[in-house]
Amino acid sequence: MLRRMRRVFRKLLLWFIAVAILGLSFPTVRSQGQIAFSIDSIFSPLADAKSPGLAVLVRKNGDTLFERGYGVRELRSLAKIDAQTNFRLASCSKQFTALSIMLLVHDGKLDYEEKVTDVFPDFPAYGKAITIRNLLNHTSGLPDYEDLMDAAEKRKGALIWTPTSQIQDPEVLNLLEKETAGKFAPGTQWSYSNSGYVILGLVVARISGKPFSEFLRERIFIPVKMSQTLAFEKGKNEVSQRAYGHSKEGTVWRETDQSPTSATLGDGGIYSSLNDLAKWDEALAQHTLLSEEEMQLALTHAKLTTEAQPKWPANSDRSEGTPVSYGFGWFLDPYRNHPRMWHYGDTVGFHTYIQRFPADRLTIIILCNRTDLDPESLARRVSDLLLH
Repeated sequence: MLRRMRRVFRKLLLWFIAVAILGLSFPTVRSQGQIAFSIDSIFSPLADAKSPGLAVLVRKNGDTLFERGYGVRELRSLAKIDAQTNFRLASCSKQFTALSIMLLVHDGKLDYEEKVTDVFPDFPAYGKAITIRNLLNHTSGLPDYEDLMDAAEKRKGALIWTPTSQIQDPEVLNLLEKETAGKFAPGTQWSYSNSGYVILGLVVARISGKPFSEFLRERIFIPVKMSQTLAFEKGKNEVSQRAYGHSKEGTVWRETDQSPTSATLGDGGIYSSLNDLAKWDEALAQHTLLSEEEMQLALTHAKLTTEAQPKWPANSDRSEGTPVSYGFGWFLDPYRNHPRMWHYGDTVGFHTYIQRFPADRLTIIILCNRTDLDPESLARRVSDLLLH
C-alpha cells in the first residue's frame, strides 16, 4: 500500500513539474470561463430582446476570447444581433481609408508628400501646401465640410441636404474648392478632419482609376476574406444582416439611421461585422497586406512643423489642449502604460470602438446601434480585466 502511494505521489510530482516547465495550468479553462463571465456582466445589463444593442469581440493571442451580441438589429423584426450583424463603423472606417492610401504608395502610384493640387489640379491655391501625409494625420487645416454645408444652406435660406438627399463625396470636394484658405497652415496644428478623409477616398479613386468602394473590395476585403464588409452606397449595393441605428427619446427608441452626411465614404461609410473585423485584426497582426516596416508609418504619431505637441483644439469632443497622438487612421496614445492603437466612431444612430494592444496581442471591438452607450469607456473596463 505504501509503495503504491509513493508511486502515485511520484507521478503527481512529475506531472506538476511538467506543468511548471510547459507553462500549463489546469485552472486555465475555468479562468477563461470566469473572464467570459466578467466580460458578459459588463454588457448584459445594457440591452434586452426588444432594444437596440451592441456586439462585442475580445481577441487574445490571435484567438477569440469573447464574442457576443446583445439586443436587436432593428425594431421591426427584432432580429438578434450576432457576430454576422453588420454595423456602420462610422469613423472606424478611417483605418481602411488610410490603408488604401498606403497600398497605393506601396504600388508606387502615390507619394505621401504629394500635394492635393497634384491629384486635383483645379483645387485652389491653398491646396498646394497640403500633402497626402497632412490629410492622413489630420494636420491639413481643411475646413470642416459640415460647417461648409451649414454656411451654404444659410446663404440659400433653405435645406440643400437631408437624410434622403445626402451630400456625396464630389460635393464635399466642390465645397472645399470654393474656399480660399484653410483653418491653419498645413502641419502647424492638429485638428480632426472628416474633410481630409473624404478627400483621401477621392484620391484613392482618382489614382487607382476605380471607385473607392471597389478598391476597398479588391485590395482589402477580398484578400482578407471579409465577405460581409463594404462601403455602403445606396442603390448600388446592400448591407446583409444590417443593424439600423437608433436614439432614445425619453423611454422610446427611434430609428435614426441616416443623416445628411451618411453617404460620404472615406470618413465613415464602411459597414462590417465582428466576424469580419476578427479577420481584419488578424491581418493587421500578421502584416497580410503591408510589411511590418510599411505599416510602421501608420503607427508613427503626427509631428508639427513647430515641434509642438499636437493637442485637441477647441470645439472637439475631447478637452481642449489635451495632447493627442495620431498616425494614419489610428490614435496612438497608451493605456496604463500599454502601447495602444485605437479609434472611435460616432454618427447618427451608431457608436463604435476598436482598440488594439499589439504588444499584448489584445483587441477589443464594440459596435453599438444606439447612441446612449459609450463603447470607449466599456472597452476600458474590459481592458482593466485583461491587462496586467
